Amino acid sequence: MQIPGFTTTLILLTCLAGANGVRAEVIDAAAGGFTTRYSVAIDGSRQQVYHALVANIGQWWSDDHTVSGHASNLSIDARPMGCFCENLGDGAGLVHMTVTFANPAVMLRLTGGLGPLGLLGVAGNMTFEIDESDGVSTVILQYAVGGYLDGGLDQIASAVDGVLVEVLDRLKQFVEASKD
Repeated sequence: MQIPGFTTTLILLTCLAGANGVRAEVIDAAAGGFTTRYSVAIDGSRQQVYHALVANIGQWWSDDHTVSGHASNLSIDARPMGCFCENLGDGAGLVHMTVTFANPAVMLRLTGGLGPLGLLGVAGNMTFEIDESDGVSTVILQYAVGGYLDGGLDQIASAVDGVLVEVLDRLKQFVEASKD
């Protein structure tokens, strides 16, 4: 069975690894896994950032990083065992990740393999931490992935890094544009 958008997503993951001059930090990368971390300052309160993250994901997430080709099909049920899901229509859908920790406006942790990683033998924890000072929120996104990929997971760490840079940059642009 061919998954619509999977090949495109995998190609984009690879291309994005070098396409953006701003990079997340790959903290470590080895055959058995990797950890990447990215921080961004967003002109907005913790509540605004968290609300955009969970309630408006379909408005700022890239269509290119979905199976359906439409970010508007994404949703996050931000409570433990909630779903970061994509509606594919006609009763079809998929779980991208599962919410394993939610502290509104402070932290959201999702567990699973995001995007093409969901088709591999991996486990991952993605954490969004939000702190605020003087109306500016700092969001730290960290993603730790472990498991198996023929040739080693370290081969794709920089590609995932590139996607996460785009994720936080798009969230930042959305929150700051929403303030106007």
